[in-house]
Amino acid sequence: MTSLPKTMRAVVLTDHGGLDKLAYREDWATPEPGPGDVIVKVGACGLNNTDINTRTAWYSKAVSQGITTKAGAVGFESADAETGSWGNASVGFPLVQGADVAGVVAAVGEGVDASRIGERVIIDPWLLGLGDWLDPNNSDFFGSECDGGYADYTRVRSENALSIDSSLTDAELATFPCAYVTAENLVSRTRLQPGETVVIAGASGGVGSAAIQLCRLRGARVIAIAAAAKADRLTSLGAAAVVNRNEKDLEAAIRDSAGGPVDVALDVVGGSTFMHLINALRQGGRYSTSGSISGPLVEFDLRQLVYKDLQLTGATIVPPGTMARIVALIEQGSVKPLLARTFPLRDLAVAQEAFMQKAHVGNIVVTM
Repeated sequence: MTSLPKTMRAVVLTDHGGLDKLAYREDWATPEPGPGDVIVKVGACGLNNTDINTRTAWYSKAVSQGITTKAGAVGFESADAETGSWGNASVGFPLVQGADVAGVVAAVGEGVDASRIGERVIIDPWLLGLGDWLDPNNSDFFGSECDGGYADYTRVRSENALSIDSSLTDAELATFPCAYVTAENLVSRTRLQPGETVVIAGASGGVGSAAIQLCRLRGARVIAIAAAAKADRLTSLGAAAVVNRNEKDLEAAIRDSAGGPVDVALDVVGGSTFMHLINALRQGGRYSTSGSISGPLVEFDLRQLVYKDLQLTGATIVPPGTMARIVALIEQGSVKPLLARTFPLRDLAVAQEAFMQKAHVGNIVVTM
């Protein structure tokens, strides 16, 4: 095994709550590889909503509001720590978060070929177990149920460190893992077909912008919902039209842009947007969601589901092999990185503030 420093820099989440729970350390113990593990020297680690949701315990059922800049900065008084993770279990503190890692293999554990040392890798964040991988007790998420990438070094099982051959920088590669596996699963759950029209809420974020590209690769027509100032960027990604998210009659605006009802709706927003998406679907349309950043509680006219023969699905745990497909698309140049901003590791709290303001398109990344 290659010799590693005994300590490293890391940002450690000490408890649920506000940004003050993120502690920058320069004396954190460097992880050691166990059997079947590799140690990755982190080049960059991207931010995602899971970081904020876990820190604030937003996942707990006691929280009914969305993640606002204020709530994300100070946390939720109503949060239940016993159900604070995405799987409604407790979180083990202290925790190094960060799911979106690009870097180089620095050391290997027993049973892993030493030739992997020096290999450039991107980490598949879903640590799926054998058997029923849809069981949350059998499917951990990197940086949630184990330490992640907001550190100089991180440990992960060898099969989740995927070799990648790309001219992209580490910061660019770190925009892909969580956003793209989530978006790929979100799209796949609807069985989107060539020629269909899909509307995407939250289209300018990491998942939404990834979904635009993945839907276009499937030959679908994309209607994006986002702030008006982001329209040109989303059109350049392949959106046929961009609907202003502040439209008073969002359903009508979607139908006008699509030339009628849409086949598929993809949603990471929830809240008041939800019913507009449902109403805009055609008979037999499909809806899929992987998030509800505007609020988890919605009003729902059940008649839309029943009498329009709709199909509604959630999308969280991804099937095995999803990240490998994304790596292949990256290597082929079929998907583009959308790197909005970078911050140094010590400024992770500042990066999260920028992330929560949602003024960017794509992803924000911290670099080592």
